[in-house]
Amino acid sequence: MQLLHIDSAITGAQSVSRQLSAQIVEAWKASHPGTQVQYLDLVQDAPAHFTMDAMAPRTGQTEGLSEAQQRENAVSERLVAQFLAADVVVIGAPFYNFTIPTQLKAWIDRIAQPGRTFRYTANGPEGLAKGKTVIVASSRGGMYSTSDAGRAMEHQESYLQTVLGFFGVTDVRFVRAEGVGMGPEAKAKALEAAAQAIATEVHGGAANQAQVTQAA
Repeated sequence: MQLLHIDSAITGAQSVSRQLSAQIVEAWKASHPGTQVQYLDLVQDAPAHFTMDAMAPRTGQTEGLSEAQQRENAVSERLVAQFLAADVVVIGAPFYNFTIPTQLKAWIDRIAQPGRTFRYTANGPEGLAKGKTVIVASSRGGMYSTSDAGRAMEHQESYLQTVLGFFGVTDVRFVRAEGVGMGPEAKAKALEAAAQAIATEVHGGAANQAQVTQAA
């Protein structure tokens, strides 16, 4: 079994999502002996933001590619091949300005490839990355899941659920720690509950989604 572990938080050792994603990977390895792990740190190895040089090969252009177009296509090919080869993907996704980090969005832009992760058919789009399990370590400084106003401002988990579903991934699980910026007690409670939720998500089914919403 191949597991792809992705982190995207810019805060290094202080990152809650990095802490949670590492715990998820260790729990998965303990529960699934023999799992092979590849690690991708999107802060240390971030693809450039999507440009026309990266887009050109997607338009069907295969000849006369510039050096820049070939280079950007190689980056996209490396990332999409790594994603498609994984049976399980663990994504550390912190909540920045109501959405995901730009580094994680740049990765998604590179793997969103017609004919690789999705295709258009007479019946509409079809995801091609089926059969995977994705577990998202979601961290938030404030509380967004407990009110209509908060949920309306949330474009982190909802976006990931949508784009991964577009790729054909139906088993998307969330381990959420929110309110971690609301003081030491709230953070401790969120992390404790998240640790319990990780065990549920590692052993749980696609329909289960852990939501850690404790706060002081």
